[in-house]
Amino acid sequence: MNLQTSMQYMKGVGEKRALTLRRLGVATIGDLLAHVPRAYEDWQTVVPLAQAPLGEVICVSGVVSFAPAEHRLRPGMTLYRTQISDDTGTLDITIFNSSYQAEKLREGTAYLFYGKIGKNAYTHQREMSSPQFAAPDQARLHPVYPLTEGISSRQLETLVERAFALVRLQEFLPNAILEQYALLPREEALRAIHRPKDWAQAQAARRRLAFNELLTLQLGLRLLRQGHEGQRATPLQNSAAQDFLQSLPFAPTTAQARAVREAAVDMAKERPMQRLLQGDVGSGKTAVAAALLAQAAAGGAQAALLAPTELLARQHHQTLQKLGSLQPALLLGSTPAAQKKKTKAGLAEGTVPLVVGTHALLQGDVVFANLALVIVDEQHRFGVEQRKQLTTQNAHKTPHTLVMSATPIPRSLALMIYGELDISVLDELPPGRVPIKTYQVPCALRPRAYAYVRKHLDQGLRGYIVCPRVEEDEQSAQAAAKEFYAQLAQGAFKGYALGLLHGKMKPRQKEEVMNDFAAGKLQLLVATTVVEVGVDVPDAVIMIVENAERFGLSQLHQLRGRVGRGGGKSTCILISDAENPEAQHRFAVLKETNDGFAIARRDLELRGPGEFFGARQHGLPPLRIADIATDTQLLAESKAAAEAIGAKDPTLQSPAHEGLKRACEKLFSTSYSGSF
Repeated sequence: MNLQTSMQYMKGVGEKRALTLRRLGVATIGDLLAHVPRAYEDWQTVVPLAQAPLGEVICVSGVVSFAPAEHRLRPGMTLYRTQISDDTGTLDITIFNSSYQAEKLREGTAYLFYGKIGKNAYTHQREMSSPQFAAPDQARLHPVYPLTEGISSRQLETLVERAFALVRLQEFLPNAILEQYALLPREEALRAIHRPKDWAQAQAARRRLAFNELLTLQLGLRLLRQGHEGQRATPLQNSAAQDFLQSLPFAPTTAQARAVREAAVDMAKERPMQRLLQGDVGSGKTAVAAALLAQAAAGGAQAALLAPTELLARQHHQTLQKLGSLQPALLLGSTPAAQKKKTKAGLAEGTVPLVVGTHALLQGDVVFANLALVIVDEQHRFGVEQRKQLTTQNAHKTPHTLVMSATPIPRSLALMIYGELDISVLDELPPGRVPIKTYQVPCALRPRAYAYVRKHLDQGLRGYIVCPRVEEDEQSAQAAAKEFYAQLAQGAFKGYALGLLHGKMKPRQKEEVMNDFAAGKLQLLVATTVVEVGVDVPDAVIMIVENAERFGLSQLHQLRGRVGRGGGKSTCILISDAENPEAQHRFAVLKETNDGFAIARRDLELRGPGEFFGARQHGLPPLRIADIATDTQLLAESKAAAEAIGAKDPTLQSPAHEGLKRACEKLFSTSYSGSF
């Protein structure tokens, strides 16, 4: 057997259990060994019975004083009680509804017991209810695995032990790296992560496996970069972008000028630009994009700006028209057929130099004569293949590519996710932007908060109320949003012009609602989180977020970014009765800063990269062990190792790096099963 052998053929598995294991992503023996514990139960630190603290999960050892006695309380509820003792004292043991477990405990025999110490409500004696127990020779760290219904941690532990008896693991790191960074050998580390002899060995094992992931991630990203190296783009004279920036009716920020300079220099080269432009809501990304579009137009080439929704595409189109001499075409799914035909013909002939569009630009019949620049807004809303489609099917040469994101990402994470891209950051807001004041109030003050919103609406301003978040499916969320909207329309905001926006609405319906809101036909928009990225409405100055504790830190920041767009005083009110420390910490961060990058760093620390950023959606391979937020030292060490390996063997062709190359390919494949 080898790492690719199906779990179905392992002893004790079979077809049915193999299907259960597949729900955990465990299809092969290699998958099983890569399915590492999420935590450990400490059966190693045995606490004397007299010192066992109440309310804590601990391990104790004791001799069973008598066979468990059966107590029938009512039909369906039977208790089995016994007592254990050691040199320091005694402890009651209670087992619920399991004669099988109770019969395992033999009078006069010593066992380890793992569980929480409590007090019996009737006898007031200290007891451990429904503990796990084992023989004294099991005094070690026990792995706790991610599970699914139908399989236990103990069953997985047994399967892992069998797997190690069936396969041998080859080392794929050079000895020099193992020695330089004091890393455990691969097989020793993998055995230790599943069954460590102590906490020190568990940490050493985790460090080696996290290093593997970070190293293969960075080597894989280097290989992706090299994939661009043979490509050629149309060089575009960079003075046009600077000239455009200087011609704007407002002074660009230092960050905008820097971003334009960095991108314009890239676009003047034959090597295709691959750059990420990230900036907080309102940081001026569209002005940067406009300068680069002007550079393409001045060079006699074509450029396309791709947006995820018709609303955003129209907004970009209008902004570009206002910013200067640019007169881009607009291509949407809803564009009338005759206009579509005319625009497509102009793109094919080269008479339409600039176009703004949605997924309509990705249709097979959209052909460019000389596409030299592609700008993708909110690029995480497009799949990787969609992004490539414009850059591979519609140009004789490879277009320069700029991808824009309004989700501030800590630089360490951005380097991981967009490792094949250079990064420009807009880390300052244009002058005149007033920070949004954020408050958290309890539910009891909701009437006062609503009265505050009405005061703004009466002044001709507009606002948002974000619906309470529903954890069920989209259909439930839709029903809840409609019910909430009806309550507001018939109650606190009766007589006001309200609109409803939720995720199940058709695109055309969403467009109509947002356009009516932008035009002032609606005063208050009741919305789910679909309003996170929406139209720029300068008169929208007040937002209420219901059940604010149910939203993540970065999401709350993105939501409140819908107000404060017009330079006036704006307010975001978070309504929540939550008292748990996590929610209170999120609220405190939002109240103290409007800096999206600072908020993103805190959010990453709180939740880790997977939850923080929907990493798979953004093209980041899933990391099973490493944590980019906390493994900063390991990240630096693995980066140095990747650079050293890459300098000697850029494409990992050496036989010594064959295992590393396979690990890189596996990490970036859809059938990823760990780089261990």
